[in-house]
Amino acid sequence: MTESFVARAGRIIDAILRADPMTALYVGDHRADDRLPDLSPEAVRAHTALLREASHVLAEVDAEDLGAQDRVDHALLQQEVDRRVFLLTELREHEWNPLAHNPGPLLHGLLARPFAPPEQRLELLAARLTTLPDALATARAVLRDCPRIHVETAIAQFAGVSALIRDQAPALAAQVPGARITAAADTATTALTEFTGWLTDRLERSERDPRLGRRLWEATLWHTLDTELSAAQLLERAHRHLDHVQDEIRSAAGELLGVEAPTDETVRTALARLAAEHPTDETVLGTAETALRDAETFTAAQDLVTLIGDPLVVQEMPEFARGVAVAYCDSPGALETDGAPTFFAISPTPSNWPAERVASFYREYNDHMLRNLTVHEAMPGHFLQLAHARRFRGSTATRGLCASGTFIEGWAVYAEELMSEHGFGGLPVRLQRLKSHLRMTINAILDHGVHCADMSEAEAMDLMRRRGFQEEGEAAGKWRRAQLSAAQLSTYFVGYSEVSAIAAARPAGTTLRDWHDAMLAHGSPSPRHLAALLTPT
Repeated sequence: MTESFVARAGRIIDAILRADPMTALYVGDHRADDRLPDLSPEAVRAHTALLREASHVLAEVDAEDLGAQDRVDHALLQQEVDRRVFLLTELREHEWNPLAHNPGPLLHGLLARPFAPPEQRLELLAARLTTLPDALATARAVLRDCPRIHVETAIAQFAGVSALIRDQAPALAAQVPGARITAAADTATTALTEFTGWLTDRLERSERDPRLGRRLWEATLWHTLDTELSAAQLLERAHRHLDHVQDEIRSAAGELLGVEAPTDETVRTALARLAAEHPTDETVLGTAETALRDAETFTAAQDLVTLIGDPLVVQEMPEFARGVAVAYCDSPGALETDGAPTFFAISPTPSNWPAERVASFYREYNDHMLRNLTVHEAMPGHFLQLAHARRFRGSTATRGLCASGTFIEGWAVYAEELMSEHGFGGLPVRLQRLKSHLRMTINAILDHGVHCADMSEAEAMDLMRRRGFQEEGEAAGKWRRAQLSAAQLSTYFVGYSEVSAIAAARPAGTTLRDWHDAMLAHGSPSPRHLAALLTPT
């Protein structure tokens, strides 16, 4: 008897989760909780062979014989397996990006999520700490020429991992009578100190260009987005959309200030007025917590989408994760079953920033922008969407493994528009949402320009500050992020474009809440597959 797709998919997913502890963490599978990833040449070759065999096995399946849900799962799993082969054999980031070796998320997952009793998590943590020196030795062996910006960011993040171990491991050990973790923790922090020293020695010799170049970037884009749009079509749409949103924000600024013929200067004046109302390092978490309560109340009152009462914690971003984004939503994996909390993490300003840079940061992330950011990251954005996604049950665990960043980010940007158009936060939040929308659109242009059009820092800063009305500090941070990542910055614009098109196709007679619930009822597939699932055949 020919092996079914369900059996093949189960076998492939199990093999990936056993071989890749980082993927297992994000999916919510705990079979590899005692290990760190093995990125040695031998392990990478073995994992690549496994993935290539999986691709052949999936290619033998006749998708036309499958039901609608399994047909989508087959396409998603094939795309995911092929993407992983590309990452290991073409992009080869583990050989030039030290951030690929950051053990922080894997340690934090054991320390912060109570998925098991403290004694079990402490045992797993000790095992991971014990293997950390070998993992860092592998990193030193495989890392070759690295971009300077990646090395700089890694030095800060690895120092944050040491702080995580020093500050949080003893607290977990204190919950287990008689337990000791000092020896494993000391050995791990010593290895981390040696590794950051090794990275520091490489700073002056780190000359690799962080730009991928057109061929590699377009391939990365294709594997990341899972869209029918070409890179050229994406860029053309982004430029057209940028013009459209600029018209919208001028109009909103004119409405705020009572100006009949608003210009860009009107926008700057309006944004400056809103920027005067801002939090501080001491109040930013409290401001986000208040915004979260308001957003949840508003979402329920407007009957926009069904709420889910999963636990959500607003927290200061751990140091090991800083340096790329100002906020993130860290949700339990789709396969997690124990009700572990979601973390809405916000990064305050670093202690060594001068006063003007701190002031610039909080002009950007003022009270109104934080309300919009809370919509994106939490309610009804990432937190709520991912909570719905965890409740999807298919015949395989494919949706848990193959969550689409394009859909996830697209829903969150669409949620910003949904809330502001229904009146959340009034005109001030609408203005900040439009500014955020400009930023989202410029992200896609920046992504393309940095990696395959030789965009200079001066050109990027001018684009973000002049057409996006961004603060200098925000623009500088995004310039860093564009160099540190590839294709991810494009997920916002493409995701929003495709998710909002699905939302606009709401059938006559279907309530807004029912349609949004339907959009969130299938896990996190890429938008093109979601559209197929929602379209009657």
